[in-house]
Amino acid sequence: MKTARVAYQGAVHAAVPHEAGLQLADGRVLAEQQVVWLPPFEVGTVIALGLNYADHVKELAKELTVTTQDEPLVFFKGPGSLLGHRGATRRPAGVQFMHYECELAVVIGATARRVRRADAMRHVAGYTVCNDYAVRDYLENWYRPNLRVKNRDGATVLGPWFVEAADVPDPHALALRTLVNGRVTQQGCTADFVNDIPALIEYLSSFMTLRAGDVILTGTPDGVVNVNMGDEVVTEIDGIGRLVNTIVGDDDHGR
Repeated sequence: MKTARVAYQGAVHAAVPHEAGLQLADGRVLAEQQVVWLPPFEVGTVIALGLNYADHVKELAKELTVTTQDEPLVFFKGPGSLLGHRGATRRPAGVQFMHYECELAVVIGATARRVRRADAMRHVAGYTVCNDYAVRDYLENWYRPNLRVKNRDGATVLGPWFVEAADVPDPHALALRTLVNGRVTQQGCTADFVNDIPALIEYLSSFMTLRAGDVILTGTPDGVVNVNMGDEVVTEIDGIGRLVNTIVGDDDHGR
């Protein structure tokens, strides 16, 4: 089952897909453009992975001091970084390289503490699509992602749909892609994770408690390119959804 959260006429509504766009819980059918899309679930802690695809590590090899890691590269994001489907993300004036990151987002459904790999998937409620932007100009070190790069207001887009885990037979066999203004610029498959979902849950729950609503952003494959004001960026994951976002400048963003 796919579900969403949207704002319409001053209230937040649950919604499901409809051939005309979406259908609210009260039965009203609306076009996508008639609502404000929110992240499709009540988000808890956002845990993000860096360099979790081997091809992306290779793509960035010239910028890395090493290309192997003993543990996953993990960092956190605050609630202000989150944005919904069809939202606008700011490209700051003067930056040279800002790029998208198409990622499978794993949503925790049950408290996980010191979980063994064999039991990890029982704690997954479902999945959504994430587009996690980064401004490379501000990057100090790939092994120390700083706040200006990875915790920018409105630079982590989630949605449109939350898809229940039971409806995703194999989350490690999902094709994903990014299109900029209709042109495919990034393609990959979750089969190429460096650390798969059970490994991530086992690792994270070994030192922190994961709770319902927490989300793990599982990293992006190679193919990241610069995006500019006015660009429409679409991140897609087969069986999960198609997430649309637009890049705007400082004036349009009100900053």
